[in-house]
Amino acid sequence: MKKTRLPATRPEFDPVVEPGGYRWWYLDAISDDGAHAITSIVFIGSVFSPYYAWARARGGAQAQNHCAVNVALYGRRGKRWAMTERGAGALATERDRIRIGPSTMCWAGSEVVLDVDEVSVPLPARICGRIRLIPEVGNTAVTTLDDAGRHAWQPIFPSARIEVRLQRPSLSWRGTAYFDTNAGSVPLEQDFIDWDWSRAHHADGSSEILYDRRLSSGERRCLMRHFAPDGTVSDLPLEPEQTLPTTRIWRIPRSTRGTRDSAVTARVKTLEDTPFYARSLVTKQTGDRAVTEMHESLSMTRFTQPWVQVLLPFRMPRLAGSSKGAGRARAVNRPGY
Repeated sequence: MKKTRLPATRPEFDPVVEPGGYRWWYLDAISDDGAHAITSIVFIGSVFSPYYAWARARGGAQAQNHCAVNVALYGRRGKRWAMTERGAGALATERDRIRIGPSTMCWAGSEVVLDVDEVSVPLPARICGRIRLIPEVGNTAVTTLDDAGRHAWQPIFPSARIEVRLQRPSLSWRGTAYFDTNAGSVPLEQDFIDWDWSRAHHADGSSEILYDRRLSSGERRCLMRHFAPDGTVSDLPLEPEQTLPTTRIWRIPRSTRGTRDSAVTARVKTLEDTPFYARSLVTKQTGDRAVTEMHESLSMTRFTQPWVQVLLPFRMPRLAGSSKGAGRARAVNRPGY
């Protein structure tokens, strides 16, 4: 099996993705006033797709036949979530640009631009508009996440600014942002049991990232990394683990670590509470200084449970007969598609 490698510079959207493997580009942002947040993930080989899992079980699953653009909005008026899977006919890639159905992400010379046109579930509503991510700190280092070198992660822009301008819903705001890419030659569940990940943006322009993962062997691998405004990268000493409250509905375990200064008092706002992962805003209070981080907890053990796989199509529909362009096709939610 080939070891996974990522580009060492700006984002590139024309990767080679092996059968059964994956590639994603991820961004998140929190508005300057703390009232809004957004996450978006562009997938080739959607790692959390039940359709991709069923296709792998049958053998010969092509990553390009399981693509999706995930967008999640959080704010005072509630949230919207969209993640429609499409087939290879809806995918077009170039070095500077990727299109999946009606949505496009591109590298526009000095910024990442996401033109999104998706439909939310379970209540159908459009998410349509433009998101601009303007880098402040770049990073060329690639980190291998597992012992065999089959999964790689690159936080391309650990610190950035964002401009969100949507027509549907009518929404406009600016804030701090983050952008990374992950790639793997095998499914996540083959090498990981679970992980906690978070990123925080500090007032001085620096950022910190926690990646605390448990491999399929049961061993823990954890890093806390600091990215200075001048691009200097340093690994921080691991602070004691701090258990956070489990999610209310699906009881997903969550944890974090202290900061570079001291232990923290954390307040948690749950954004997503699902059968196999949780997304949260965690505000860490150290003295009179508060830092809010984007936090995710993932359980691949939960993801692989048959009862979870059956539930997922309600949040991740797939369009049958996907083709190039924005045509709306019949949604297929049955196992084995």
